[in-house]
Amino acid sequence: MIKHRSLLTLILLSIITLGIYNIIFWYSYSDDMNRICQGDGKVTNNYIIVLLLSFITCGIYYWIWMYGLGNRLNENAPRYGTSFQENGSTILLWMIVGSLLCGIGSFVAIYILIKNMNELGDRYNQTYYGRNA
Repeated sequence: MIKHRSLLTLILLSIITLGIYNIIFWYSYSDDMNRICQGDGKVTNNYIIVLLLSFITCGIYYWIWMYGLGNRLNENAPRYGTSFQENGSTILLWMIVGSLLCGIGSFVAIYILIKNMNELGDRYNQTYYGRNA
């Protein structure tokens, strides 16, 4: 089953665990993304790989990865009878603008990804398990 996620929980537990929860959060997020979107011909990279490639590219790969998450959620929403206004461009725009707004836009982008994943997760759980997480 796909579980509900929360931006507030992500922020608080990431602070308390000195960033370890952030790694766990995005690792499970990418696993759930691959489970929900299975059969679309794409694969979301494991977050450990994202961390390594982001380190090598000075953080640029992280933005590319987030862009891909937004697009993949948007493209797979119709499979579950829903649609999202936000896509990868929206996420990337919030990330870029957010860097000019003391990082606040990054939280908006992450909130959008969490919100959209929660909706698809609910629909996935209803389809395959007959209930919500």
